[in-house]
Amino acid sequence: ARNSRTFTTQRRWQWPVQPRPVVVRPFVAPVSAYAAGHRGLDLAASDGATVLAVEAGVVVHAGAVAGRGTVSVVHADGLRSTYEPVAATVVAGDAVTAGDPLGTLRPGGGASHCGPASCLHLGARRGEHYLDPLPLLAGGRVILLPFH
Repeated sequence: ARNSRTFTTQRRWQWPVQPRPVVVRPFVAPVSAYAAGHRGLDLAASDGATVLAVEAGVVVHAGAVAGRGTVSVVHADGLRSTYEPVAATVVAGDAVTAGDPLGTLRPGGGASHCGPASCLHLGARRGEHYLDPLPLLAGGRVILLPFH
């Protein structure tokens, strides 16, 4: 694309479930703040799987949003990672390091995203802007396209 920029990122986040999960639904950026899109990754995982912090930070939310258990962690650079559906074992204000347990994947909670299978929805935000978590997890090429 004209005026686009490409750069390579280093893997920075660790996978939030082990072993490394399959991405069953990728990030799809919305064309505007209120447009349809998929603002995160859906990762295949078993009911009851331990959900891990992707990077060190502070838990800023652990509770229900729209009836689904969620956890949000703010990291040193201001990025926020979000996890759902999770039965949290942490509370707001807890400091976590990469790999610390945040809770467990709620049984059947991912059905709306992943059909009959369970999955963890992992989101990444900087302020009000949603980012694709995959380059943070796996590293690789990121292409910034011009805004139209």
